[in-house]
Amino acid sequence: MNQRLREMRERVRAREHACFRQSSPPDVLTPSSAQNLSWMKRAALLTRMQCEAEKPVIRAGEQLVFMRTVPDVPSYDTPAEWEARFEGGRPHELGPISNICPDWSLVLSQGLLGRKSVALATRARFSADPEAVEFLDCAISTIDAVLDLTARYSSEARRLGRTDLAEILENVPANPPRTFRESLQSLLLLRAVVWLSGHYHVGIGRLDQYLWPYLQADLAAGNLDADGAEELLCEFFICLNKDSDLYPGIQQGDNGQSLMLGGVNRDGNDAVNELTRMVLRAARDVSMIDPKINLRISMKTPLDLLELASELTRQGLGFPQYSNDEVVIPGLVAHGYALEDAHDYTVAACWEYSIPGKAMDIVNIGAVSLPAATDKAIREGLAKGDSFEGILERTREDIFAQVDAVMARSGNIILPPAPYYSVLMNDCLERGSGLSKGATYNNLGIHGACSANAADALAAVKRFVFDKRSMSAAELLEALEADFEGFDDIRRQLKDDAPKVGNNEDGTDTLLARIFEDFADACEKHSDRVGGRIIRPGTGSAMYYVWLARGAPSMKEPVVAATADGRKKGEFFSSSLAPSPGAKVRGPISILQTYGKLNYNRICNGGPITLELSDTVFRDNESIHKVGMLIRSFAQTGCQQLQLNTLNVETLKDARAHPENHRNLIVRVWGWSGYFCELSPEYQDHIIGRHMLG
Repeated sequence: MNQRLREMRERVRAREHACFRQSSPPDVLTPSSAQNLSWMKRAALLTRMQCEAEKPVIRAGEQLVFMRTVPDVPSYDTPAEWEARFEGGRPHELGPISNICPDWSLVLSQGLLGRKSVALATRARFSADPEAVEFLDCAISTIDAVLDLTARYSSEARRLGRTDLAEILENVPANPPRTFRESLQSLLLLRAVVWLSGHYHVGIGRLDQYLWPYLQADLAAGNLDADGAEELLCEFFICLNKDSDLYPGIQQGDNGQSLMLGGVNRDGNDAVNELTRMVLRAARDVSMIDPKINLRISMKTPLDLLELASELTRQGLGFPQYSNDEVVIPGLVAHGYALEDAHDYTVAACWEYSIPGKAMDIVNIGAVSLPAATDKAIREGLAKGDSFEGILERTREDIFAQVDAVMARSGNIILPPAPYYSVLMNDCLERGSGLSKGATYNNLGIHGACSANAADALAAVKRFVFDKRSMSAAELLEALEADFEGFDDIRRQLKDDAPKVGNNEDGTDTLLARIFEDFADACEKHSDRVGGRIIRPGTGSAMYYVWLARGAPSMKEPVVAATADGRKKGEFFSSSLAPSPGAKVRGPISILQTYGKLNYNRICNGGPITLELSDTVFRDNESIHKVGMLIRSFAQTGCQQLQLNTLNVETLKDARAHPENHRNLIVRVWGWSGYFCELSPEYQDHIIGRHMLG
């Protein structure tokens, strides 16, 4: 990066731009109530008033512009009105639509005026349908609001003598971009308004696919060289970090600003291009928490691309996250996705798979606590004298019961109207029906959380109680009840001498696979494969590796006490697909071999294998080559998703003691990255305690 970009990055990290933020958002509630507006009209009014309240800010040297000056999203309902909206059902999370990805290619190619023409044509066809007319009028209103906001930015650019910016803003996002710079500017504005409209976790999607035509044309015409394009891309990435503190999530940084690179196109042909590599270099050089980078690979992916991605991993950002096309695509097809759409997959926010513009999938409706299922089965089964097979059957029954409970809470999720978001999606304007009424895909995803601890507990019981008979059922139950106080020898055996997930041992791995088969069976029980919703089981843990161990406000899943793998009450669980904390494993290849045995056709909701690498791994270029080969091994072993994190425990401990010296230290938390010193203590503790491979 050049000096201009380095200075811009430091200003953003120092949040100098926060001085332009207003103290309060516009009052949307008063006119909504005074006019007794419908839910759809209130949602459109919110977008319009938010856009009208924004004050254009253009700082010296900026080639791309927009930052939020309205930091909050106001309510258009009273609390009582909002609650009444969901009578007979319930909202999902905060309520507004989230965790999906628009069809950015469609919107850029048509421009907002093109989308408005589509809406007007559909309105003419549906003029006798009041509901369709209301939706389309509201969608058009939001388009006009964005165009008005852009016009004010253009006027400000002319006032400042920035003719270059003014001419760009007079073209986009109203019309299709003419240049790579215009495509970045258009995307920046279009997606910012989604957040202003109250939505969150807005996916960036397959950026190297839908922006490549604009860059390719610029390069071919000689309007831009590779260095100039990369500079623009770096600035775009810095811009994505300006408002990241305003985006809601479990922790600072959990904002869903994720993009996908590589893979195949809709026809199944290789889609890697020059922009793919440029994005990896830009993310490496910018080294900020956004955007989160995902890379689609296969066994055929060139090693030089994997090595370039490894250079990004060396920065300690916790990305790129890898997805194996040869596993993901068949899994999506097995769950009802058309092959062409499966070819086009991206991630929604963290790791759950989604189809840009076509998916109104709700990819996280809850979690099954796999350690809770096995712990309950072990305690009850041993107390009643069950065989080991009886304990496994109890585990299965509990998994089914937990899925039943999640589905009972999620049987009638009501989504608020989203007129602006609908403009950005495939087929909403065309059919005259908003996104809250559904899209091509409307499936649900459930996490199967903390699986390694669950399998380890079963493996320990099988070895010591049933196979070797070196530990009685009564002894183990007493030790668990006492949280291992006074049972140090039993705990040592469970932790150190029992089989562990991650060592490529068939016995433990078979138990792990069986747990996920039971989980898949439980989800399929609730799936309607004939035109209805399919329940997608996944392997992720998200925040549950903390919540299931220590609890969280209003959490439905049970907090798990001491477990038969030697874990004491309150100690953390493993994150997604990772060995249990502190487990002795042979190395990264044995971990990949273990997880390569799972049937991902049945568990397609995502959830990465998570490996923590010591920063000493990245000593030289040869080390980068070896990490690239490790990534290739991930694909060769038939795994689904991989996350490599680079840690230095001493640096992390010093950062906790002296945060002022480590303001820019970035770590991977689960499916996202954040600044270590901005995390809550429990997440800092978990990251420090993660097992590292040297």
